[in-house]
Amino acid sequence: MSTNFAEKTQLPSYLRAEQEKIERVAREAGLDFFPTVFEMLAYDQMNEIAAYTGFPTRYPHWRFGMEYERLSKTYEYGLSKIYELVINNNPSYAYLLEGNSLTEQKLVMCHVLGHVDFFKNNFAFRSTDLDGGQGARDPMRRQEPFEPPRKWIDKMANNGQRVRRHMDRHGQAKVEEYLDHCLSLENLIDPFHAPAPRRRPWTEEDDEPEAVEVPRLPAKSYMEKYINPEDALARERERLEAREQAPKTVPERPERDVLRFLLDHAPLERWERDCLEVVREEAYYFLPQMQTKIMNEGWASYWHSRMMTEKIADATDILDYADRNAGVMATSGGRLNPYKLGVELFRDIEDRWNKGRFGKAWDDCDDQEERGHWDMRLGGGRAKIFEVRRLYTDLTFIDEFLTFELAERLQLFTVGYSGRNERWEIESREFAKVKEGLLRQLSNGGSPVILVVDSNFDNRGELLLRHEHEGVDLRVDWARECLRSLTRIWRRPCNVATVVEGKPTLLRFDGVEHGARGYKV
Repeated sequence: MSTNFAEKTQLPSYLRAEQEKIERVAREAGLDFFPTVFEMLAYDQMNEIAAYTGFPTRYPHWRFGMEYERLSKTYEYGLSKIYELVINNNPSYAYLLEGNSLTEQKLVMCHVLGHVDFFKNNFAFRSTDLDGGQGARDPMRRQEPFEPPRKWIDKMANNGQRVRRHMDRHGQAKVEEYLDHCLSLENLIDPFHAPAPRRRPWTEEDDEPEAVEVPRLPAKSYMEKYINPEDALARERERLEAREQAPKTVPERPERDVLRFLLDHAPLERWERDCLEVVREEAYYFLPQMQTKIMNEGWASYWHSRMMTEKIADATDILDYADRNAGVMATSGGRLNPYKLGVELFRDIEDRWNKGRFGKAWDDCDDQEERGHWDMRLGGGRAKIFEVRRLYTDLTFIDEFLTFELAERLQLFTVGYSGRNERWEIESREFAKVKEGLLRQLSNGGSPVILVVDSNFDNRGELLLRHEHEGVDLRVDWARECLRSLTRIWRRPCNVATVVEGKPTLLRFDGVEHGARGYKV
């Protein structure tokens, strides 16, 4: 892949006119999106951008070339086709595939504006503001006009230059090998906190003890000796001083952002720390997209459907549109289609809030005939879906709005591998199990929850992590590779406490060989 982005990618005039029309229709419908720049790419250029996860340039690494080869082969063999790419940036950039029909380009433009509206307004994406994500603290409040600093195209290009400088100085093979280790740990971040910067470097002043202050209860002067007696204050001071002098573990409490902990405490060279920081920054950029995949695709599909069928598609477009849309919404056995599930949920929410099918009266109604004809004509559906778009992620979206009726209509089920028949089979259509399976799949993006517990395990400078076991074992082969990467960065043996086949187990790698023994935190 070349590092030079395509030239002469501007839209032809007829598509520019369609873009202006679609943007006008979208604004009239209530969508609020960043300025959006559409560019036209040939299929090989589109594959290059897709391999870079949507950006024109990234840091050099073999995985991007491998992804480019995979995308190129699947396109050439007719197995897949990328219709569009869109970047969470301000202004947003979207890429259209050269050779698509006019109907497909219209559909894609409508879909893209739905995505950009979601990027701008969903609270999870406030953490990608390059002012530190301060707005994410209160998703209901924001300064208007809302123009957050999201220059991620520039940020990714700058990160690429940072890594290239290290490769020029230390050699490509050495830096790329180190990046392999960093990338194998990129999901070990905290999804519930904004990507706060690394802590300031330690200074000698940090070791100077602070005077212990004993908290006092508020009291008037004449009651002071009764409310805060001296002997009680003295005992409390001794207790606090003993706690201050007691040996402390680092971290003081389990920490979920493993990459930040390594940046703060691992004995890294300057270039190693810089590369790890690049990986962490970019992991936090992609985190909201992982947390909102179903909602994001559902919202974009909802709006491309409404705009195309009501305002944009004409008589010559409608059959082609129906065919392309059916392909996007198609589902196959054993695979979850986020487009389909997301759009059906938004439509169901709109219908329920239009008809008043929510609240205590609705929940308490057991008459199926009455429920079938329930229509209070509240008309609050459109306002409700805009509220949901702003305040939810996939996990809370599914948890609150997936109903028994919708799951039954969509014919959702869980699957599992049958060792007896040596094939994947339907396990259950029971609503509770379907919902539980979906929520488990969405929790932490399907990745295990790993916490840093102790940086001086067994008083030997070893790193101890704990797996929050929630019924699913770690894949031991993957865990061992991650321990290998942790050991490369920590430069001491690393351990992870987990449960394997129902038994508390400590997996360990000392830099030479792997080990396992019984252990309970």
